[in-house]
Amino acid sequence: MGSGEKVFTLKEVAEHNNHKDCWLIISGKVYDVTKFLEDHPGGDDVLLSATGKDATDDFEDVGHSDNAREMMDQYYVGEIDSSTIPKKVAYTPPKQPHYNQDKTSEFIIKLLQFLVPLAILGLAVAIRFYTKQA
Repeated sequence: MGSGEKVFTLKEVAEHNNHKDCWLIISGKVYDVTKFLEDHPGGDDVLLSATGKDATDDFEDVGHSDNAREMMDQYYVGEIDSSTIPKKVAYTPPKQPHYNQDKTSEFIIKLLQFLVPLAILGLAVAIRFYTKQA
């Protein structure tokens, strides 16, 4: 960072969030893109939705051309005070209790998996046997 560069806080940059005054934070730098709103290929809503936060990920995810990156220089107004940008927190899912089925119910389930089909087979044989005799 050079000595003559202006340093802005996130709060200061976030105040510039409309069609008449639009600033973005990309890679630690602040850009006044107000004049570019109408010319942006993705539309002005894309830029306006990126105000008030670090828009670096939004910018990089689109895959801007080298030409687009060179154009940014003309909109540069200063640097962002990185201490004013909230740290990203990785999502960690809540811990789930471990399901510990007791051995007795596990045995009963296995026994039923064997006995139910056997009972159905026995019932079918009995019905066949009694209906043939009549």
